[in-house]
Amino acid sequence: MPDVEASPLTTTSGFGELEQHRRELTAHCYRMLGSPFEAEDAVQDTLLRAWRSLDRFEGRAALRSWLYRIATNVCLDMLKGREHRALPMDLGGAWSPDGPIGDQLPEVTWIEPVPDGLVVADGDPAAVAESRETIRLAFVAALQRLPPRQRAVLILCEVLRWKATEVAELLETSVASVNSALQRARATLDASDIRPSDPAPSLEGSDRELLARYLEAFERYDMDALTSLIHEDATQSMPPYELWLSGRDDILSWWVGQGAGCRGSRVIPAIAANGSPAFGQYKPSETGKGYDPWALQVLEISNGRIGEFTFFLDTNAVFPLFGLPLHLDA
Repeated sequence: MPDVEASPLTTTSGFGELEQHRRELTAHCYRMLGSPFEAEDAVQDTLLRAWRSLDRFEGRAALRSWLYRIATNVCLDMLKGREHRALPMDLGGAWSPDGPIGDQLPEVTWIEPVPDGLVVADGDPAAVAESRETIRLAFVAALQRLPPRQRAVLILCEVLRWKATEVAELLETSVASVNSALQRARATLDASDIRPSDPAPSLEGSDRELLARYLEAFERYDMDALTSLIHEDATQSMPPYELWLSGRDDILSWWVGQGAGCRGSRVIPAIAANGSPAFGQYKPSETGKGYDPWALQVLEISNGRIGEFTFFLDTNAVFPLFGLPLHLDA
């Protein structure tokens, strides 16, 4: 790597200044890519490219805007020639609780959960709430349906609130092209009935009580108690399987049918995921000693009940990310 001189930012302290933007860049790259692991790779690449180019940074644009330019282009490069990530309900209709669970599709098929601590802003409560709204699983999944450049335009304009002229400069295109892409992106999101301004549910005292009751009922595998905690039109999905279920009755039927192996599980709180409560689920080990990881449960709460269960089964990847152990003693 050539020596870098001239700029006052080309020092250790200069790289530290770049690092201050890591969390918001990770959130941006996560919205673009749908994977926290790919987002971290993209941010690392962004910061390295920025550090190597600091001698050519003339300060005409704010440092933050310059970093977003690099990060967006890194993400667009990563997305070339690739299928978009999804949640199981994006791939087809609901499944029967008595039928097959579908194929186990590759990791690159699925939206992956992200810990709030990697992407949610610190400090101002309004900024924290806004950060949580724009990383919700449903919103990130809706973003992935957009072509990459439309996705970038919508995120920059509607999440980061950049002007069309600024986005046009970043993407090296015209304002008319930006406005056209934004209009098409909005139409796609309108069809999914999801907007970046949709509020992420905040956990009130009653919701925390609901979660405590859910954990107790799930560990007892008490279907009667669980019935009272779940919306009638709730959904459940389990990446990497194609299976997803629609309706409380089908969910509970699956839990006592094909999913009966979850009986006797232990469930422990984890770092919040995508602005929602998350829990590590451990099933009794086949060795007879303790409990082995089964799923990261991410729950959506609305109007005092649980409306959506997403069980991420790739525990070798997601449990360390969420600070969860890979085994529980008895």
